[in-house]
Amino acid sequence: MKFKRKVFLETGRLDIAPLIDIVFLLLIFFMLTSSFIFQPGIKINLPKALTSEVIQRENLIIIVTADNSIYINERRIDSEELTSRMGIAAKEEKPILIKADRKASLGKVVEIWDLCRTEGVQKINIATTQKR
Repeated sequence: MKFKRKVFLETGRLDIAPLIDIVFLLLIFFMLTSSFIFQPGIKINLPKALTSEVIQRENLIIIVTADNSIYINERRIDSEELTSRMGIAAKEEKPILIKADRKASLGKVVEIWDLCRTEGVQKINIATTQKR
């Protein structure tokens, strides 16, 4: 005996208007609740270099501005405090990263570099931006 199957396929429509409304509301919610963090800092223009590399380690960052002011942790320091900080960094074997503005005096950067070497810091890096 042969039975016939009766299969009915119903085609339905999915209304996407409520889905679009929900996505739009989620977008508005995340835009309003997210906080944009603007980190205050010292404005410097780093020099460009073709052979720069990305440094992944924690560094003591020394910033030299265009008017040859020296900052560590966004706080202006004098040469005596810089000397003591270099001594501490040398004892902790912490690498130094010098971020010098393009218009900063090369003599000031070399002076800081020489101070680092005098205090015994082994790793000294200069920050640059990559040329495109």
